[in-house]
Amino acid sequence: MLLWTGLGNPEPGMRRQRHNIGFMAVERIAEYYRFSPWRARFKGETAEGSIEGQKVLLLKPMTYMNLSGESVQQAARFFRIPVSDITAFHDELDLAFCKVRVKRGGGAAGHNGLRSMDRMLGDQNYQRVRLGIGHPGHKDRVTGHVLGDFAKAEQTELEALLDAVAAASPLLAKGEPEATMTKIAMLCGEKR
Repeated sequence: MLLWTGLGNPEPGMRRQRHNIGFMAVERIAEYYRFSPWRARFKGETAEGSIEGQKVLLLKPMTYMNLSGESVQQAARFFRIPVSDITAFHDELDLAFCKVRVKRGGGAAGHNGLRSMDRMLGDQNYQRVRLGIGHPGHKDRVTGHVLGDFAKAEQTELEALLDAVAAASPLLAKGEPEATMTKIAMLCGEKR
């Protein structure tokens, strides 16, 4: 079983914020592949299903971003899922809006959700799907940007990105990060 966690914040008013793009991604995957209904477990919400014959547990930690690792660690321990089979979908300031990078391991780069996962899992060797939200240009504007809603002008691109991430999920489930990125880029109409 694979554990795919979207990182975000649980408040209804935060639902459309850039920081919640990880939640948006796993919600779209659940919808696309007709996963089970979401249910409360492991200090979060889970949905179960399969993609190309691979069983996947989707998780949205309801602990707030800074404590995401508590939820991820509980789910991983319960199902005995090794860190290498965990993928985190999260917002990435250092990528242009709608760009996606998939990588394994690395530091948290100031992302509190990843920092919490690193601490609770005791290992950084999980996969990350970095979903670009762009940088506002100056460090003083970062918090407002990250915690701000996507602009109306960004909605069409955002929806296309979420659909592309869902459509590329079979490649991700097969452990093909490069092919995953290529398919997302192709579906979003960009050249890689």
